[in-house]
Amino acid sequence: MSWIPFKIGQPKKQIVSKTVERDFEREYDKLQKLEDQTKKLHKDMKKSTEADLAMSKAAVKISADLLSNPLCDQDQTFLESMTALDTAMKRMDSFNQEKVNQIQKTVIDPLKKYSGVFPSLNMAVKRREQALQDYKRLQSKVEKYEEKERTGPTMVKLHQAREELRPVREDFEVKNKQLLDEMPKFYHSRIDYFQPSFEALIRAQVMYFTEMYKIFSELTDQIDQAGLTDEQRERETEAKLSELRALSIVADD
Repeated sequence: MSWIPFKIGQPKKQIVSKTVERDFEREYDKLQKLEDQTKKLHKDMKKSTEADLAMSKAAVKISADLLSNPLCDQDQTFLESMTALDTAMKRMDSFNQEKVNQIQKTVIDPLKKYSGVFPSLNMAVKRREQALQDYKRLQSKVEKYEEKERTGPTMVKLHQAREELRPVREDFEVKNKQLLDEMPKFYHSRIDYFQPSFEALIRAQVMYFTEMYKIFSELTDQIDQAGLTDEQRERETEAKLSELRALSIVADD
């Protein structure tokens, strides 16, 4: 595993079963992927809301520019249309800001808080790994004395090594058991944690687009007095452009 800091001499006695190690690696791998996914989602949500705000601010700027066009001073109908557009864009921007604020509180902030838990989890895994390395080192030391001739000094050192090993072994077993118990619980808790956030995201989007439908329906009623289709408007625009191209001041030399 990538988080193992170093290698030491392996004791002959297998102190952690392969099944336990596989279970541990499987659960930790799932949490590493969850951490990466949470960070990516948090980043993407921030980008999305920033893009939303930029879009509505740009729309307000465009409508303001159109409203300040000199044509508004010359054509009352155009002035009324641009005033209606400007009002609609400002309403859209206001509702968009409310939507983004809601998403910030109910989705982005919870994602950030959730991501903040992983450093503590990773530290607990590192402490467990360090405890395992200490356990292996001392178990190897005990085995070394067990293989020597049973002289008085050797037996004293063997006793000391076993006494040194005992609290280290217990410390590892506690850390290992705690992580094996709690990592699956933490992983499965993600559903209960995120479900309210994603429900709030859907509600915010539904409310926003419901309001947008109302705003643009009202805007259509205000400015679409001629009742022309898009195709008719396109033909009308092309006809006007053809008239402009026929003027001598824009004719090709």
